[in-house]
Amino acid sequence: MTAGIDLGRPQAQAIGSDEDVVRVRQLVRTVAVAVKLSLVDQTKLVTAASELARNTLIYGGGGSAEVTVVEDGRRRGVRILFADSGPGIPDLALALTDGYTTGGGLGLGLSGARRLVDEFDVQTTVGEGTRITVTKWSR
Repeated sequence: MTAGIDLGRPQAQAIGSDEDVVRVRQLVRTVAVAVKLSLVDQTKLVTAASELARNTLIYGGGGSAEVTVVEDGRRRGVRILFADSGPGIPDLALALTDGYTTGGGLGLGLSGARRLVDEFDVQTTVGEGTRITVTKWSR
């Protein structure tokens, strides 16, 4: 256990406020340190998680993040599932394009998060919501 966290079980965090986005960042940082990701990889993962948690809040109307320690036999990593029941992403290819934004930002959210992690998967259905799973592996 690390700081009250059981690394053997997925850790869930509701996302319904800005404070919850901060809690997701803290949880991800704690788990990334525990699995011995490098400082650079910790920073990349926390940055991606922060962006995706914020998207879950703003565009998905809130939802959840589930942080899990994963192993593939050679290495450990951190997998995070962000889920919401919002409007979904009507044009995923466009949403993953650098510079595309619907919120007045820089348009680097999804595409930037994708570049910061080792594995990135999006499942979205218009009118039903979005599930984004990211994984960062130890080197």
